Amino acid sequence: MIARVLTGDTPAAKLLYERYVGQVYRLAYRMAGDDALAQDWVQETFVRTFEKLPQYRGDAAFSTWLTTVANSVFLNGLRKVNRVRAREVEIEHAITVGRDDRTEDSDVRARIDRAIDDLPDKYRLVFVMYDVEGYSHDEIASSLGISVTASKVQLSRARAKLRAQLGDLMAERA
Repeated sequence: MIARVLTGDTPAAKLLYERYVGQVYRLAYRMAGDDALAQDWVQETFVRTFEKLPQYRGDAAFSTWLTTVANSVFLNGLRKVNRVRAREVEIEHAITVGRDDRTEDSDVRARIDRAIDDLPDKYRLVFVMYDVEGYSHDEIASSLGISVTASKVQLSRARAKLRAQLGDLMAERA
């Protein structure tokens, strides 16, 4: 299929996109935490993928190579977002008069999501790839350009940070 895309076969390019867009979107969404930003990153990932496709040598699975391209887009995007957010001043939200529609489960989910979002980028990326998306340490190492040991260490540190942030929550659930 890649050879067909390289010859300008538009249906093959569409098929390649359709095969991998969901995988890239899930990872982008977990990194961005925002649908619109994730969609932008997915679009940028595929633009870069089709531009760089002639450089794909086939040494690794295409999905691994694509994830490498995507991770580059995500990390660059996160740097831009963090620069913008650093300049923003958070506005306190008014307390809603009336009833509170949140349930305990949504509060817990929001707290877990915030804890994951607060992880350093490299830890969050490895955590999301391994624990959420199910990538192996070999795939993570290959796509991020790090060793398998570094992937395992970063995952371990991410989990330790999450345990520290969510320890009281885990104690309540026990």
